[in-house]
Amino acid sequence: MAQETMRDMTEGSPFKLILGFAIPMFLGFLFQQFYSMVDTIIVGKYLGVTALAAVGSTGSINFMINGFCIGVCSGFAIPVAQKFGARDYSGLRKFVANAAWLSIVVSIVLTAVVSVLCMDILVWMKTPEDILQQAYSYILIIFLGIPTTFLYNMTSGIIRSLGDSKTPVYFLLLASVLNIVLDLFTIIVLKMGPAGAAYATVISQGVSGILCLIFMRSRYPILKMTKEERRVDKSKMAVLCGMGFPMGFQYSVTAIGNVILQSAVNSLGSMAVAAVTAGSRVTMFFCTPFDALGGTMATWAGQNVGAGKLDRVKSGVRYANIIGFVYSVIAFVILFFFGRSISLLFVDAAETEILDQAWLYLVGNALFYIPLVLVNVVRFSIQGMGYSKFAILAGVCEMFGRSFVGFFLVPIFGYPVVCIGSPVAWICADLFLVPAFYSCLKKLQILLGKSSAAISERRLE
Repeated sequence: MAQETMRDMTEGSPFKLILGFAIPMFLGFLFQQFYSMVDTIIVGKYLGVTALAAVGSTGSINFMINGFCIGVCSGFAIPVAQKFGARDYSGLRKFVANAAWLSIVVSIVLTAVVSVLCMDILVWMKTPEDILQQAYSYILIIFLGIPTTFLYNMTSGIIRSLGDSKTPVYFLLLASVLNIVLDLFTIIVLKMGPAGAAYATVISQGVSGILCLIFMRSRYPILKMTKEERRVDKSKMAVLCGMGFPMGFQYSVTAIGNVILQSAVNSLGSMAVAAVTAGSRVTMFFCTPFDALGGTMATWAGQNVGAGKLDRVKSGVRYANIIGFVYSVIAFVILFFFGRSISLLFVDAAETEILDQAWLYLVGNALFYIPLVLVNVVRFSIQGMGYSKFAILAGVCEMFGRSFVGFFLVPIFGYPVVCIGSPVAWICADLFLVPAFYSCLKKLQILLGKSSAAISERRLE
């Protein structure tokens, strides 16, 4: 039964395969957003605007650290997808084992470092005094839960590399329900404030990660390892680090721009922070299809490069972009007409100024969703092709865009410019990524051509 859930993406209709793989991933990302969304709804409704701003002020630093974890895990999964596409199952298992060893070490070290520096980072970000302590209590617990972030993203990434995008969704659904229950219990019953929401998030993510691990170990015979395959392999670790850390740094470098932009927002006061918090939560919800397309293309490109089918990599990118462009138009229409009403999930109707600013943020971002489609589809395709280092350069482009807006434009033009900070970053990234994709494709074509020629020569001999 478990074998039936694995999907070979090197054969069949690209459109059907990509859509079929992306929809479960979309649901998975959707449920993952519930972690932060439910936190924000309950915090905003039961604890007020100050607590809402406290949680929101940590968004960029949260993304910088946890984004690094997610990026590393996504990179670790790429060699697994490539070995699966190449039908090299022993090599696949060795990569899985060494990815596990690396994940344990990195998660422990990262947790220790960022927990110690947590308060200093919030102060450097100019977090307003009236929300500083609440922001610290929230984000410290999130950082202490970094091992659970690694656990879920590593196990779910391996499962998806085998072509199974559905199983992680089932566990996330269960964890999302648990998250809601724990949010209500810790905030309303135990009166723990924003810290309660953080505990709910960490515990829920840990549960989903444990469930993925149990399922993966018990239901996939392809992953049953010998003692030799479980050993530390320096060459495998080198490959994993070469894939994983560039992707992790890409998230973090991108997030540096977010931190700078968030610092600029913080300087505008708690009202602006609350508006961006509400707007960003809605935006993340509407951007989950783009994340799903990106994750799909990493697996798509990884399997097809492993199988030597570069034409399918290119056609997959084309179909994924078409899907993303159509959704972008639909999302803009919804947010333009109903964005203010959706923001009521996080803010009371009496807070008219915050609602107006949140709507402006939503529309400003939605106008540029098509460039965001390209960022996700093209970047993750490049990573799946094995060129993870390009991800860092794309992240630098995004960092430059957000930093320019945060440093130079927000102090002059104020809040309205905040609403185009991310779109500027997306466009900067696309100017690099699109040419980089064709360059990577050309390099792979040359490499595969040489390999084919060498094989033909051996056969003639």
